[in-house]
Amino acid sequence: MSSTTTTVGHDEVAALKTVALRGGLGEPVKVSCSTLGERLDASSQTASRRLQRLESAGLLDRDVVGDGQWVTVTDAGERRLRAEYADYRRLFEGEEGLTLRGSVTSGMGEGKHYIQLSGYHEQFVDRLGYEPFPGTLNVSLTKAAVRARAGLDAVEGVPIDGWEDEERTFGPATCYAAEVRSGDESFGPAHVIVPERTHHDEDQLELIAPEQLREALSLADGDEVAVYVTDADRTDGPSEAAVVEPEGSA
Repeated sequence: MSSTTTTVGHDEVAALKTVALRGGLGEPVKVSCSTLGERLDASSQTASRRLQRLESAGLLDRDVVGDGQWVTVTDAGERRLRAEYADYRRLFEGEEGLTLRGSVTSGMGEGKHYIQLSGYHEQFVDRLGYEPFPGTLNVSLTKAAVRARAGLDAVEGVPIDGWEDEERTFGPATCYAAEVRSGDESFGPAHVIVPERTHHDEDQLELIAPEQLREALSLADGDEVAVYVTDADRTDGPSEAAVVEPEGSA
């Protein structure tokens, strides 16, 4: 079975933003293609095509009725808009990174296994510049951080290629350079690792580092941390103004 990929460009994102501004972020809002076309300086037919592309891409839900259509921005659509928002913040506010807050939690122990697999391990050493500790630090993100996580799309990551052995295929992942802070203590370099295929929800973050982060920062389950994510080619840490310290820290 063949599949097609729907192209979503700046024009479609502008239509998505317009729907969100009219109240369609998370709940249905009624729009007409003629009104939408006027707002976008386009014809009704063009506005309709943009909505169709957004729906095909999973960024918008539509229910066409006799005198218009009810449209809703999906979770994927909201993530796309938040990625755009992150770009503009970096452009106009000078932000060069993303800070995600959460609390330390215990994982399922799978990180240790996968990190030590030769197909991944060799790439970590070659592309990240260090041999990672065999295990990950798992962070349960706050609700605000879950929403902000979409900003990862605007950060340059380090690709880790998929590979296969005689028994199975292992999927690719992306690593994002990061610094981990707990109170007045910080550790870097570290990387947020995001597998293309994962059982984790969006509220879970996994980090790898050359040392065991729990030990390096004296962390226990429930401790709050701030994860500052930077572009792959940046090696300097966050400025004090860029980091949002965990609630309750000194």
